[in-house]
Amino acid sequence: MKKWLSGIIIFLLVFSLAACGQVEDKAKEGNEEDKETKTEEVLKIGAIPDQNAAFLQTGMDAVAKELSEATGMKVEFVPSVDYAALVTGFQRGEIHLAWFGGLTSVQARNLVPDAESIVQRPRDAEFKSVFITQEGSGINTLADLKGKSFTFGSESSTSGHLMPRYFLAEEGIDANTDFNGKPNFSGSHDTTYKLIESGSFQAGALNISVWEAAVKEGKVDTNKVKVFYTTPDYYDYNWTINSNVEEVFGKDAKQKVTESLLSMPGDSTEIADLFQTDKFIETKNENYEKIEKVAKELEIIK
Repeated sequence: MKKWLSGIIIFLLVFSLAACGQVEDKAKEGNEEDKETKTEEVLKIGAIPDQNAAFLQTGMDAVAKELSEATGMKVEFVPSVDYAALVTGFQRGEIHLAWFGGLTSVQARNLVPDAESIVQRPRDAEFKSVFITQEGSGINTLADLKGKSFTFGSESSTSGHLMPRYFLAEEGIDANTDFNGKPNFSGSHDTTYKLIESGSFQAGALNISVWEAAVKEGKVDTNKVKVFYTTPDYYDYNWTINSNVEEVFGKDAKQKVTESLLSMPGDSTEIADLFQTDKFIETKNENYEKIEKVAKELEIIK
């Protein structure tokens, strides 16, 4: 009888230990699944749609590929219909990394306080806008713009609206009242020079790097269109990273992303062509304080 009871007790102990082992194995499997789910998250990147959509897509897809290879994360470029949509996507945490202009980076960081502007091109520390007009228009100075038709780029553009409007105001020109009608907003820099070239508007302002690329590539007829004023410099474009990145992708994610961006464009002609640069450098939020100050003065942001 005693032997029989002992056998039952031993059986129960073995069964109990086996069951515990299965529970631990399942717990481990669960933890592994959690880890895998985390690594399966997609790092979504965006960019202000300030240029031709196909050209932007090609360059940003190349950035996504380089980021993915360097960080081990899945990376995807998500196009935005306009500047405001990109800021909104960033605010919602749906966009983890964005190529913003100075103004949109300030707007985004105001909505996501712990977000950081981390990387820029060297030229973004001394960026400029150009004012253009048709040859023979009689426009040679900012003062000559009074009574003329005029187009900015996007309403949320730093180099296509905010800073050109600021420098106009410095010359005593009110963009709301001194042009022939209200100023137009073309939506993108390449559309701006096309509108001037076609004669739809007598003058406009745009990003200097887009203008220089258009001239170099023969996309604009310089026999018809000329630059008549180049602004003083200011800080502009930058890569801004969302505050949720380390929570979603791990505490070293921001460092990995930053290091990857700083290694670009590398051998990628698509990245070099899109950004018109051979390297990126570090930046910080404080560099865009002037942009925020000007935007508040012009009541573009509150």
